[in-house]
Amino acid sequence: MNLPAETAETETLPARFVALGEAMRAHGMRVGTSEVTDAARVADALGFDRRERLRAGVAAAMLRRSDDRSAFDQLFDIYFPAAAGRRMTGAPAAALDADELRDRLAHALATGDLAAAEQLAAAAVELLGRVGDEAAGWSAAQTLDALAPQRAISAAEELLRGDGPGAGSGPGSGQGTGGAADADTDWAINPWDRQPRRPERFTDRVDRDQLRAGVEAFRRQVETESRRRSAEVRDRERIARLGIPPSIRQRDFLTAGSDQLHQLRRELDPLTRKLAARLTSRERAGRGAVDVRRTLRASMSTGGVPIDPVYQRRAPHRPDLVLLADLSGSVGGFSSFTMLLMQALHQHFRKVRIFGFVSSTAEITDVVRELPPGTSLTSWALSTPDLIGRGTNSNYGWALRTFVRGHLDALGRRSTVLVLGDARGNFADPNTADLHRIADRARHLTWLNPEPEVLWRQGDSAASLYGRIAPMHECRNLEQLRDFVARTLPI
Repeated sequence: MNLPAETAETETLPARFVALGEAMRAHGMRVGTSEVTDAARVADALGFDRRERLRAGVAAAMLRRSDDRSAFDQLFDIYFPAAAGRRMTGAPAAALDADELRDRLAHALATGDLAAAEQLAAAAVELLGRVGDEAAGWSAAQTLDALAPQRAISAAEELLRGDGPGAGSGPGSGQGTGGAADADTDWAINPWDRQPRRPERFTDRVDRDQLRAGVEAFRRQVETESRRRSAEVRDRERIARLGIPPSIRQRDFLTAGSDQLHQLRRELDPLTRKLAARLTSRERAGRGAVDVRRTLRASMSTGGVPIDPVYQRRAPHRPDLVLLADLSGSVGGFSSFTMLLMQALHQHFRKVRIFGFVSSTAEITDVVRELPPGTSLTSWALSTPDLIGRGTNSNYGWALRTFVRGHLDALGRRSTVLVLGDARGNFADPNTADLHRIADRARHLTWLNPEPEVLWRQGDSAASLYGRIAPMHECRNLEQLRDFVARTLPI
């Protein structure tokens, strides 16, 4: 692995490890001084001649969580690039175009030539990815749009099946006896192009999946190469901060697309197991007041000196959990995921009841339990009359009023109420009086807001008003939600 010569002259290796650690912390990874020091010692022991071995060693020294590996790999490629400058080999740049690059990619995919695919990614970025002049950097999106690597899948599949241009000795390739198919080969004739094609086989589906995976790997190589080239001519710290997408744990609920929300749901089971263990441990660690009688009795063995106080055994408190969730389009994904998480932790609650609202409130406990996985609660809510009594825009004031009028008996001295929403009521009356009634009746009232705290006093947000009644916690992503449940949720 070669570091840029100009960088080697102006930046020491320890400084580069320190910068890598700072970039990892900016992406939410827990990296301290000891991890950075260990990484430098690993690099000194392993050397720089085998890049992937070095990457694995540094990752083992600096990472605490396996799910941070993807972001780490991208940061490693920025701070310890595979090469400096151009990496094109073979034909000169003037002799290549997008079609020829795509044809070569198809051949590399069909033959499984990973080294050739990596070289083609470098060539594609050099030829198709430059944004403006060289100082402006390179764009992976521009490269992939111009190249369209997904179009190489069909060409690679034809090469694998033996019926593409330049295929081997299969029928229709000009070889054999008079161009006719052998008696023991089952071939079909495509009526559109009159080219001989054999029937679909099970192995073809496996090959197709492998080709798709190869194209995805090629896309990642293009992204890595464009970041590497851009980091050479632009601010590397800025590229590391903005050029690498946040991990799924740090992805904001409000900006997550359908794919990210699907990934969040896949994280539900492992997250539930971890949180359940944390909550159980917290319950066991809790202890009651000092038991005077048992303490004095135990002190008899130490001459009446109460060295080891004995504490009362505190009965576990299992509250009734009541969720009041905004299901409007702006925060529907956050509310849906939080409701599913709380339901999965049902063993820590005596009862879980869920109430949803857009502009009016209704109980949806059974609906959440029975809806098929992946169903959008927001779409369902916007077509349910009980939830849109005052329109399809959020109206927190009226939602609180309909809850107090119709469902206040769901609360009692054991109730913990979680309100899930951004507190934006489209300038309607915030109706803090009914939130006071909920707070007075419940044991605990807490509000989870998926918006950044800096926005709580802007526009139509009533978060500052509601925050005077219910403790309001910023809960923008999975990391913050996990910390709230593990440390703050009243249990």
